[in-house]
Formats: sequence, structure tokens, C-alpha cells
Amino acid sequence: MTYVWAFVVGGGICVVGQLLFDVAKLTPAHTMSLLVVIGALLDAVGWYDPLIDFAGAGATVPITSFGNALVHGALTELQQVGWIGVITGIFTVTSAGISAAIVFSFLAAIAVRPKG
Repeated sequence: MTYVWAFVVGGGICVVGQLLFDVAKLTPAHTMSLLVVIGALLDAVGWYDPLIDFAGAGATVPITSFGNALVHGALTELQQVGWIGVITGIFTVTSAGISAAIVFSFLAAIAVRPKG
């Protein structure tokens, strides 16, 4: 059942994104930003961690989990270090993902020549 719920929750998040494209006529950048903010808000009210426990990868793979990671890191560091932790906590949790995106984007730019 874990796989089924991961598929349903992850697919539901993707359906929301697709509806934002098709119905609300948002651009990809606006849609991505909105999904990150939704993930951040869900973590701020304490609902994203139970969703991760319930759906596993269905909640951790979509872009909403990036917003969750930003807020989760900031709030955790706020409790441990104080107000400076709001800034440093964001980078503590997300630095590996951001670094990987930069490195793999660079490698892809070297390997693939754009047409045009």
C-alpha cells in the first residue's frame, strides 16, 4: 500500500500543478513558485511531515518538498541557534540539492549542444 499512496499523493500534487497550467494559465515559473510556497506553508502549519510519513516518496519527490525543506530547516535552526538560524537553516537542509542541481546542470551544458 505504501507504493499506492506514494503514487496517489505524488500524482495529486502533479495534477494540481497541471491544473495551474491549464485552468489558471500560469507560467511554469509561477506554477513552480506557487507549489514551493504551498509546501512551505504546509510545513509551517505542521502538515507536511505527516504527509511524508503517510506517502513517503509521493511527498518528498515533488517540488513542494523543497518548500518544506526550506521552512523545516529554518524553524529547526531557529529553535537551536536563534534568529540567525532562520537564514543558516535554509542552507543547511537544502545545500546538497542545490549543489547537485548546479553540478548536473553544468555537466549537461557541457555534454549537450543547444540547437539554434
